[in-house]
Amino acid sequence: MKNADERKSRYLMDSLPVRMGGLAANLARVGSVVAFPKGKIVVIDLFEESKFFIEWTAADFDVETAAELVDVQRKLVRWQRSIDTFWDDEARRMEFGAEAKYISDRLLAKSGLLNQ
Repeated sequence: MKNADERKSRYLMDSLPVRMGGLAANLARVGSVVAFPKGKIVVIDLFEESKFFIEWTAADFDVETAAELVDVQRKLVRWQRSIDTFWDDEARRMEFGAEAKYISDRLLAKSGLLNQ
């Protein structure tokens, strides 16, 4: 990621709900980009950024939320490693996008931003 230190400083200025919302937004983007066969690079970039977001912020959350974020991070790593095996299969790509969207919705609800 370009300018990772600068990005980290900016990201950590946000409140925890906003940070969680940013991660949820990235996963929602993944859920949308899978509709475009040429979007693979964008998805890989979103994976990378999301993994950093989790690394930078998980420890600031309660233990249960931190553990959930680490599970999401592990899932992102698995997806990133296997993307070449499913990307060209539209049905599998859409299933993957639906799962990313589901996780996004769950994190957004957990962030509390929907209640503000």
